[in-house]
Amino acid sequence: MPELDHCIIERPDGVYGDPSVLGTTFGAAIDRIFATSYLVELDYPLLIKAVYGAGPPLPKSADGHVIIRLASAIRPFSPLRRPLYKSVKINRGKAEYFFEPVYVADPADPDGPGTPERLDVDEFIADMWGKGIRFGIDVEAVRQAIDGGKSERVVVARLLEPRAGRDAHVIEVTSDLHRSDAPLQLANGKLDLMAFQNRFPQVEKGVRLLKKVPRVAGKRGFELSGLRIEPPMPKDTEVTPMAGPGTVVEVTGEGEFLIAQHAGFLNVDSKSGQISVGDKIISRDGVSARTTGNLKLSGDFEEFGEVQEKRVVEGEGITIHADVFGNIISRGGTVLLNRNLVGGTAHNARGDIRVKGVASGSVIQASAGEVVLNRAESCVISGTRVTIMHAVNCEIMGEDVTISQAEGCAIAARTVTVNSAGPRRQSEMHIFALQPDSARLDEVIVTMTARVAQFAALALRRKAEMDAMTNEPEVRKYVMLASKVRKKELILTEEQVPMFQKMALAAGPALKAIARVSLDVKAAETEQQAGAALLAELVRQRVDSTGVSSVTVKRIEGETVVRGMSYHPDGASIYDLPAKDIKLKLRTKRAEGEVIFAGEDGAVDWKSGA
Repeated sequence: MPELDHCIIERPDGVYGDPSVLGTTFGAAIDRIFATSYLVELDYPLLIKAVYGAGPPLPKSADGHVIIRLASAIRPFSPLRRPLYKSVKINRGKAEYFFEPVYVADPADPDGPGTPERLDVDEFIADMWGKGIRFGIDVEAVRQAIDGGKSERVVVARLLEPRAGRDAHVIEVTSDLHRSDAPLQLANGKLDLMAFQNRFPQVEKGVRLLKKVPRVAGKRGFELSGLRIEPPMPKDTEVTPMAGPGTVVEVTGEGEFLIAQHAGFLNVDSKSGQISVGDKIISRDGVSARTTGNLKLSGDFEEFGEVQEKRVVEGEGITIHADVFGNIISRGGTVLLNRNLVGGTAHNARGDIRVKGVASGSVIQASAGEVVLNRAESCVISGTRVTIMHAVNCEIMGEDVTISQAEGCAIAARTVTVNSAGPRRQSEMHIFALQPDSARLDEVIVTMTARVAQFAALALRRKAEMDAMTNEPEVRKYVMLASKVRKKELILTEEQVPMFQKMALAAGPALKAIARVSLDVKAAETEQQAGAALLAELVRQRVDSTGVSSVTVKRIEGETVVRGMSYHPDGASIYDLPAKDIKLKLRTKRAEGEVIFAGEDGAVDWKSGA
């Protein structure tokens, strides 16, 4: 028997290994055993686990301690039997063994055929171990081949391929990342086929957008010799490069997350993969029936693609970098069109409109803002202030209009400044100086002033009547006495109560009359106050309408007519009209007023009142 290492113990009930000494040390002890002996009824999977750490967990006793019972006994490996086990053929990670009948030489007859013998599984494992085949022996295949007794080549061992791990990756943790291109459902339950349900997702502050799933290491493999085959290191990834403006990386006990720093619209850069959350929606797909449908947005919008014909973009600040053929509607902010506006519209309720390209056959209206255009052809344009480099065949209205070159246009404003003006083919050149017609307003102011004075006088008369009735001796005496009784400053006796009631009956008619007059006073004062408020508003309108109207044309190049055009200063905008009304107002004879200038050349420098 070999001398056993301290980590191997042979007891009457079997051969045990020390669970505190495993791995290389344990493997060396097994090497020394297999050099001269073999393990009877060897638990090969348990041996592999103890030496290489591969396989199922080690068994435990009832009290939870690890038990390593390797075999039932250790027996010497007879030198006469060892030659029965031939060499193996190793090819591509497999060990093949040719099983055939074996014979042991008879010492009494060395030249004879020998005595038939049977291979033993435990001896086979010990022999393979000595030949360097230690890992991956298929014990069951070996046992079946020995029991079969046939001559055949059997794969008796295979290497264990390493199992690849899992790369670190990022997963979505909110459904808000995805668009919904389903038709928009209206409040009445019907579907709007021209709009999508949720084309541009919004997220709330603190919402987790992405989560990093850490990489998972693979499992090592083993060569037939027991050498380790390490799996490739899984790739790692970082969430930080994906954090754009409005997002931040947060590391908690639950993992690493990308969260939204504030509420806003979600934008994903398809090139860099960066996610940002901002007040502005950024789109690169264009606006069409296929990509977005009509858009009704609650924030700013920036589009790098075209806005196709009949499509509507409604929002606040709107920036379009490509051509616009549809309709732009802004509730406030700046509308910036960096290319052309062709056959479309641009409306802004509270902000400016700027078109850097060409505006053609379009309607451009800023209800309370400035319109700045480079070139406009056959457009209807209105705004508080309008500035155009070159306008052709356009109808333009505003408080202040400045044009470098105007051809065949109809322009109406309080202040008009044109460098060069002239007709364009069949389109005449008309300029209208808007002048307030205050006569009607002055009449209304005079009428309201008189009416306010009438109600003031009526209130005074009714107050005088009420004072006279209140000062009657009997009435005044009763009112004073009733006030003291009501405040409990005076307590009436039983004899005084009938007398007090008699006084009340006597003063009753007068008190009723005083109440009626008091109501008349209140009604007159109410009418007076309402009339005074209206009068103040009319006076404000009258003051606002005062001022100088002017027309300046530095160079006339062709038939040009400058006329006055009166308007009623009723507080309404003089230019914020429907496009068809502007066209009708400026292109019909009904819009004509007093001629200020008519000619084919020269210049105009006119101011009202001069």
